[in-house]
Amino acid sequence: PEGAEISSAAMLSGVARSFVRASAGAVARGARPAFNHASHARAFSTTKVNFAKLGFAKSHEYAKLDGDVATVGISDHAQKELGDIVFVELPDVGDKCKVGKGFGAVESVKAAADVYAPMTGEVVEVNSALDDDPSLVNKSAMDNGWIIKIKVSDPAEFDGLLNESAYEKHCAEGAH
Repeated sequence: PEGAEISSAAMLSGVARSFVRASAGAVARGARPAFNHASHARAFSTTKVNFAKLGFAKSHEYAKLDGDVATVGISDHAQKELGDIVFVELPDVGDKCKVGKGFGAVESVKAAADVYAPMTGEVVEVNSALDDDPSLVNKSAMDNGWIIKIKVSDPAEFDGLLNESAYEKHCAEGAH
C-alpha cells in the first residue's frame, strides 16, 4: 500500500537502536559493550547504495544508467579482445551522441576500434584521466576506465540494450 514503505536508512537506524538497547541492558548487568553505539548507528544511517542499471550494446559498449545520466565505456570483454589500450579519443563536453553512432575511438597495440553511443544524449563529462593513462580501460573497464557520461534524452532507449546475461551469451556465441 502507498506510504507503507520504509527507507533502508530508517530501517537500519531502527536496527542500530535495538543494538544500543540490548547493549545498555548488558552494561546494566555489568557486561562491557561490544561496540561503540554512536559510530555503528552512524555507519548504518549513512550507507549509500548505487542502484544504477547496467546495459550493453551488441557493439560492446556499456551504459550504466543512473537517473538521466549514463556512464559509457567499452565492456571488459571488448578491452580483453583489443589488448593493451594505448590511446582513447574523447569527444568534447557538449557534443551530441546518437544511439548507434560513433563518438570516439580506442586504439590498442593490436587494433583501433570506433566507440558507439549506446544511448542518445549530450556529453556532460569525459574521463580526462584516460589522456594520461589509457590503460585504465584495461585495468578497470567497467569502473575507472569509463569514457563519457551522457545526459540521456530518451531513457526508454535503455530497454533496447542487453542485460548482463544476454550480453555474456552474445559474447560466448562469438557475435560481433
